[in-house]
Amino acid sequence: MNDSVRILYIDDEENNLQAFKANFRRDFKLFTALSGAEGLEIFKREKDLNIILTDQRMPNMTGIEFLEEVQKINPEPMRILITGYSDINAVIDAINRGQVYRYFNKPWHYDDLKATILAAHEVFSLRRQNKVLVDELARANDQLEFLLRQKLLS
Repeated sequence: MNDSVRILYIDDEENNLQAFKANFRRDFKLFTALSGAEGLEIFKREKDLNIILTDQRMPNMTGIEFLEEVQKINPEPMRILITGYSDINAVIDAINRGQVYRYFNKPWHYDDLKATILAAHEVFSLRRQNKVLVDELARANDQLEFLLRQKLLS
């Protein structure tokens, strides 16, 4: 199991969550929720989720609405929208509002979804590494600037 890949999957259909768990529980650390509200509770509690998959059509909160809420809390995790409906407006909304990495149609295929999850995790990891490097560079620049001021004052 790859514990570094931590996934939250939200779907209002229990059968979809069970199928997802059956297929991926040996590969990744999984969290599942039957609603957007339950998903938000898990998202707030689990601090290091890398990937979020969500169904689009759910009662009370659509997948896009869920992803918008997630972004307000922590925009880092990669977002994948899964739906059984071919709705071009949902795709456009997902890209524009939810900043979705990928859009998947149901039923998904194991190999395709696994490859997408691994690619999304790679992007997530590279973004995180980039942030660390940018922070280190900013600190080094601050130190150089301080040393230059000290030299100019001497």
